[in-house]
Amino acid sequence: MTSAFVRRTAVVTGAAGFIGSHLCERLLDLGAEVIGVDNLLTGRLDNLSGLRSAGGFRFQSDDVTQPFSVVGPVDFVFHLASPASPLDYARHPLATLKVGALGTLNALELAEAKHARFLLASTSEVYGDPLVHPQPEQYWGNVNPVGPRSVYDEAKRYAEALTSCFQRSGSIRTRIVRIFNTYGPRMRADDGRAVPAFIQQALAGEPITVAGDGSQTRSLCFVADTVEGLLAAATAEHTDPVNLGNPHEITMLQLAEQIRALAGSSSAITFVPLPADDPKRRCPDIASARAHLRWEPTTHLRDGLRRTLDWAEQHFPRQAAATGRSAS
Repeated sequence: MTSAFVRRTAVVTGAAGFIGSHLCERLLDLGAEVIGVDNLLTGRLDNLSGLRSAGGFRFQSDDVTQPFSVVGPVDFVFHLASPASPLDYARHPLATLKVGALGTLNALELAEAKHARFLLASTSEVYGDPLVHPQPEQYWGNVNPVGPRSVYDEAKRYAEALTSCFQRSGSIRTRIVRIFNTYGPRMRADDGRAVPAFIQQALAGEPITVAGDGSQTRSLCFVADTVEGLLAAATAEHTDPVNLGNPHEITMLQLAEQIRALAGSSSAITFVPLPADDPKRRCPDIASARAHLRWEPTTHLRDGLRRTLDWAEQHFPRQAAATGRSAS
């Protein structure tokens, strides 16, 4: 798999985002030329600070909901552009729908024009609040099409339909991955997702706010593992959607307690109302990824959370100082 990217050119939309920036970094490590595209709606140039001066990387400030092009040949198009946290797509509902529809179409047409392989970063949110557990790729989901989360859920479901249409037409080779909850360094502390929110609160000594009674579950995959899954999917011959995630399930209360302990924090745990349409259980069936991509996550949750905490302490020194822990 690694040799497939040597002296190849990859376009990454959403390059300045959390997962996108890690993907760009890994592609460069593997010898690829990388063109990162982002309009910085939710991404940050700081995520690319170590890459923008590196050889082989070029940043292009474009809104992919508008037709865009890149100079020169392209071998892979990784389409990651989209607000991805509930807080972000609540703030930018129309932009979320547009990037799932128009952005995906424009990225597909770029891949078609360049005769490049295309990978869509879809999401476990296409399953909605699932009635089947764990969720296999054959499950069609339980999505509220008019609920507060629908702008993201339905945008990604449409993006999958559009990508599948291009695949069936034979015009380009496409891949679809459904990313389950991913965490790690470069998550924004204010993006509304559980891991960065709990870490920020624990480091600041503030109450850790758990939604509902904390019994709802998630399955958390460290970002480096998710990136390896994206690369494996891009080079595999498997064309059906495939889940990328960690099959180890944890409740939100357990997650809060583990982060508090790792941070050495004395924060109290408090409970707040559960958001509308919040999935009660979320866990991937990754049999397909194991069989077709020869991929599964290797980072233990404790190790990944510790690495994420260390990064957060370095980037949020005031919060780190509040707990008495020294930054690593």
